[in-house]
Amino acid sequence: MIALPEVRGKLLRDEPLGPFTWFRVGGNADVLFIPADGDDLADFLKVLDPAVPVTVLGVGSNVIVRDGGVEGVVVRLAGRPFAGITTEGDMITAGAGALDSLVARASAKAGLGGLEFYAGIPGTIGGALTMNAGCYGAETKDILVSARGLTRSGERVDYALADFGYTYRHSEAPADIIWIEATFRGTPDDPETVAAKIAEITSRRELTQPIREKTGGSTFKNPPGHSSWKLVDEAGWRGKLFKATGGGAMFSELHSNFMINPGEATAADIEGLGDAVRADVLAKTGVQLDWEIRRIGRPG
Repeated sequence: MIALPEVRGKLLRDEPLGPFTWFRVGGNADVLFIPADGDDLADFLKVLDPAVPVTVLGVGSNVIVRDGGVEGVVVRLAGRPFAGITTEGDMITAGAGALDSLVARASAKAGLGGLEFYAGIPGTIGGALTMNAGCYGAETKDILVSARGLTRSGERVDYALADFGYTYRHSEAPADIIWIEATFRGTPDDPETVAAKIAEITSRRELTQPIREKTGGSTFKNPPGHSSWKLVDEAGWRGKLFKATGGGAMFSELHSNFMINPGEATAADIEGLGDAVRADVLAKTGVQLDWEIRRIGRPG
């Protein structure tokens, strides 16, 4: 059994993670830690055995938790201490647990443009920092100024934009940093104009993406010169049920780069579907599809 330090937050052993993910699948965390605040998390990491794996889980919008659960400690940054959003001048600072969409709305209220695209990303700021999240022609790297985080040993680190080495859906920052907050720079604009752009993005997303389904966002990155949805569609996988160990998963009829759990899928169904499509597309076209969705944990 993992020896755990005293904390002010919540420590839950053998806690189901499926309810925390948009797919609603997956096994248990050996330990789920919901820290009270950043200091609580830092103190915990400083004392926790360095050999114990630590995994961060946001709102679970872009992740598959495998059926065998997740080894070590899963950290979930939930609640007000990690979700605050403040503005000052043309700067907006948000906690890593803040929803991207709420950051977009806060920027509109403050009359700051440039962050509207965050209304189309179903995740948190921590995830956006990790993967240079973006959509509709804009990316995190376009607006980020700096970010603060904690190393696996609990030491505080500050990163400027250049330190991330961002490329398409990729960061050069160490993968074990747990981001606490970030500061972005917007462009002064009329609040109603910004709000209208956000409304347009939200409407477009509702019309073109299966946001009412148990889904996980974009499954694959777009290969150079290609659109992932077209490759999946042309390979014949739109709406085709795939079963591994459960009721099956499929790529959405509405958007063929979004996998959905239509009812009783397991994580093995969902990940197996993605791997089957990757292999089929590679065999048919020679194009390699790379996962955008994170897969964490042990096979069932």
